[in-house]
Amino acid sequence: MEINNLSRLREKIASGKTAYGVIVTMYDSSVSEMAGDVGMDFVWIDLEHSPMTIVDAMHHVMAIRGTGCAPFIRVPWNENYLLKPVLDLAPAGVIIPMINDARAAEAAVRACKYPMHGGERGFATRRATRYDTQPLAEYLEVSKSAPLVIVQIEHKDAVRNLDEILAVPGIDSVCIGPFDLSSSYGKPGQFDDPEISNAIDEILEKTLRAGLMLGGYAAQDEVWGKRFMHWKALGCDINVMADGFRKLLKTHP
Repeated sequence: MEINNLSRLREKIASGKTAYGVIVTMYDSSVSEMAGDVGMDFVWIDLEHSPMTIVDAMHHVMAIRGTGCAPFIRVPWNENYLLKPVLDLAPAGVIIPMINDARAAEAAVRACKYPMHGGERGFATRRATRYDTQPLAEYLEVSKSAPLVIVQIEHKDAVRNLDEILAVPGIDSVCIGPFDLSSSYGKPGQFDDPEISNAIDEILEKTLRAGLMLGGYAAQDEVWGKRFMHWKALGCDINVMADGFRKLLKTHP
């Protein structure tokens, strides 16, 4: 079995279907295991906006290995030293926030690729080679295209520089961060505002035209249901749980 279920995710997307997942911010790895067991295609393990540690992220990645669910990990920032230990966990994809220009995108790609592939990634395989049970040459061939390098577009500067960002070799996917994006225009959460709506559509159209995977946080169905993306995070563990609690209370006034 593939250690991170990336091939399964790619197959679903290649078939024309959208892959669905959830953002995980709770440190208990049973949350990710549950998401995988109920049929989610991926979990977005969030190290940017959660109290999780790298050890917690490792437990989440390990918990879904046998479920068919692919682990994405979002790092706190576009820094080589933050990406390095995350890459060693062998996730299916890494989400790198606040990519606002081509230079930042190039740095993100370099951090995710080994020197023989034009990057500057450190060499410590660990899980990636199943603890040295996979031949190194075979692993290095796979590492040319794994994990997915996912750049997050979530600022008006990134929209302005989008053509140059999308032209950077080595990017596999774009992730839209709608709340930070709308906030950068001074209109947080106002997705029906023409300026915000047009910015979102520009990201969608240009990303698809560039032949890259498109994904993002898509919890508001009235906003995202009519917009195609290859992968959609349908919610966040905390929000889903809170909504469930509220529904329970409404049934017991």
